[in-house]
Amino acid sequence: MPSNKVLFVTSNRIGDCVISSGILREIARQVPGAQITVACGRPPAPFFRSAPGIERVIVLDKKKAAGHWLDLWLQVVGTHWALVIDIRGSALAYLLNADRRIVYNRRWETGLPKVEMISRLMGAPTPLEPELFIDDRARAEAAAVIDPALSPAPGPIMALAPIAHQPGKSWPADRWGELVQMLKAEPRFAGWRFMPVGGPGDRPPATPALQAAGPLAIDFVGQGDILASAAAIDRAALFVGNDSGLMHVAAAAGRPTLGLFGPTEWWLYGPRGPRTSIAASNPVRGEFAPIEALTTQRVFEAVIALHDVWIGSADAAKP
Repeated sequence: MPSNKVLFVTSNRIGDCVISSGILREIARQVPGAQITVACGRPPAPFFRSAPGIERVIVLDKKKAAGHWLDLWLQVVGTHWALVIDIRGSALAYLLNADRRIVYNRRWETGLPKVEMISRLMGAPTPLEPELFIDDRARAEAAAVIDPALSPAPGPIMALAPIAHQPGKSWPADRWGELVQMLKAEPRFAGWRFMPVGGPGDRPPATPALQAAGPLAIDFVGQGDILASAAAIDRAALFVGNDSGLMHVAAAAGRPTLGLFGPTEWWLYGPRGPRTSIAASNPVRGEFAPIEALTTQRVFEAVIALHDVWIGSADAAKP
C-alpha cells in the first residue's frame, strides 16, 4: 500500500523553523492524510507539538563526529516514507526508503527572500507564508504571567526582543533602555506596557529595558518555551526586536513588527508580511554596517511610523 509518512528535517534555529513552517501546509496538499515526523533542534521543538499532521517530533542534539545524524538515521531507517524533505541539505534523504525526496542545496540561493526560496524548493504554486500553531497550553502559560501584570494597570503591550544569538545581530542592551525611556515620554504610548521576551539566558540584554520600563514592565524573559513566547507576543499590539526567531514569530502572528538589522541581509531575512518594517544600519541593499551604527533616534522614529500606520496617528493619540 502507498505510504503517507513524511519526514521533514528542519533547522536547529527557531527563526528558520518559523520561516519554513509553511512547508507543513504544502505537505498536506502534496500528500493527503500525511503523517509527519519532524526532526529539528531542541529550541524550536515545542513549536511543532500542536502543528497539524504532526505524528512525532525528533529532537536533534548535536554530537561529535555528526553522531546526531546517525541517531536520526537509526530512528527513521525502518520506515517507508512517501516523502522526505531535508532543508538542512544532508545526505540522510538518500539513505532512506522514500518514494520522493526534496533536499536543499545552495543552488536554491538566488537572492530571493527565504520564504520564496523555500516555496520554490517545494514546487508550491503560491508562497508558503509562515504560520504559528499556538495551543491552549501555551496561551495559558502566557496568561499566567501577563494577566496578573495587567490587572492593576491594563494597557496595550509592546513586546520587545532585545536578543539575538549570533554575533553582530544584537542591538546594544543600553539602547533598549534608552528606547523605552523615549517611548514612555511619547504621548502615543501613554498607558502602554513594555514586555521583553526571551529565553533564560537573555536576562542580561533585557535588563536595561526592564529597568527603564519600571512599573510598566511585564517580564516574559525565561518564562516558557518558544510556543509560550509566541502566545505572549500574540497578546501584544506591537513588536520591536533584533533579527531573531522571535521577530519571525511576531510577523507570523500578524503583529505590527519592527526588525532591527545590522550587517545581515534584511532583504533575505526580514520579517515577512504586510504589517512589518525594518530599521537597518545598512539601509542600502548590499552595503554593510555594524548594528551599533543604528541609533536610538532612528529606531524610535521607526517605531512611531509603524504605530501610526497600523495602530493610530498622532492626532488619534491626543486626548
